Amino acid sequence: MPSKPIPGSTGEILTSLPSPYLPDPATGLLYFPRFLAKCRYVKQHGSLPASYAKNYKRGLDRFLCQHLGIEPNAVEAAVFAAADESDLARRLRELLPADTRAHRWNRELCQKGLTTAGQEFLATALKAMGCEDRIGEIRSVPDLIDFDEGRIE
Repeated sequence: MPSKPIPGSTGEILTSLPSPYLPDPATGLLYFPRFLAKCRYVKQHGSLPASYAKNYKRGLDRFLCQHLGIEPNAVEAAVFAAADESDLARRLRELLPADTRAHRWNRELCQKGLTTAGQEFLATALKAMGCEDRIGEIRSVPDLIDFDEGRIE
């Protein structure tokens, strides 16, 4: 039977966050719903657990925003200022470029971790999770996120 992450090996797990593979209905961007969910969590709770806070507005959050030509803080500010979901949708339409080039970002996201350095990062992370047998099976950073949060058995 394939291994599963050692409970707590990566810190607290937020299973309420969506998969990085979930597309945003308005833009088609993968991962965007996850970044928005993290912003909502911070708005509601004041901060993310340490295991998520270390990459909040960094890592994939920042890569996505760089692709869009905006700052992560601007997305967070839109979420914080929005009175409701329709207000947030309006604010995001004003913030995001007209052409989000979703196809380009989606391909790039799915390939995060496929380089030699990326595979070394994934192997190190899987070893720390007690899942060395999953090296080569968990092939990308989005896969690692889904694996850690229990969406990949």
